[in-house]
Amino acid sequence: MNSPAAAAAATTPATISGVGTNAAPSWLSERLASGAHPDAQRAFEAARATLISGRRIDMTALAAGLGVDRTSLFRWVGNRDALLSEVLWSLAIPTLVQAEHACNALEGGERVAGILTHFVDDLITADYFRSFLRREPARALRLLTTKESPIQRRYVATADWLVRRDLGEAPLGGAITPAELAYILVRLSESFTYADLISGDTPSAERARVAFRLMLRVGE
Repeated sequence: MNSPAAAAAATTPATISGVGTNAAPSWLSERLASGAHPDAQRAFEAARATLISGRRIDMTALAAGLGVDRTSLFRWVGNRDALLSEVLWSLAIPTLVQAEHACNALEGGERVAGILTHFVDDLITADYFRSFLRREPARALRLLTTKESPIQRRYVATADWLVRRDLGEAPLGGAITPAELAYILVRLSESFTYADLISGDTPSAERARVAFRLMLRVGE
């Protein structure tokens, strides 16, 4: 059976920016994409600016800043987790695009490993993101590393797309499917990005780089 990323490939432009959301859309992502809900867009942009500034997204404060009550805000964007998930993924997209641009000269497993390493490094070094993780560790892990929100599904779909593009439909000599390899790569990424929250260890892009290259048999 084809993965969601593979199924989406026929309708998704061949760019890293659109694969994730296309493979795992949400009620809010579809409202934002339609352009028919300016109030939802306004609330989303305010929440995004709040997170980037290093502050907590508080629905009561956000509603007050927009001049509406909480009921209206929830009607526009859903609950706090739904809004946080879309804000976080909206920030992951340019990070992935930047990582891909940095690895344009690479090919095959080198490119996949390079893109994922850049992505991990950017997440580890982004002050606003680390502030969010320290402030809400349990919620962050739930939204970022489980299927409870669309973020992990989008990341897996993006990794699946990278594997298929750069390694083909039978990666590692056909020893594993693209979907299976993508999932493993994402779990490695999460392990090193959120090491402080998961095991009390220090997050490390360098250890992630080594793990990605070993998994992809780069340099063998």
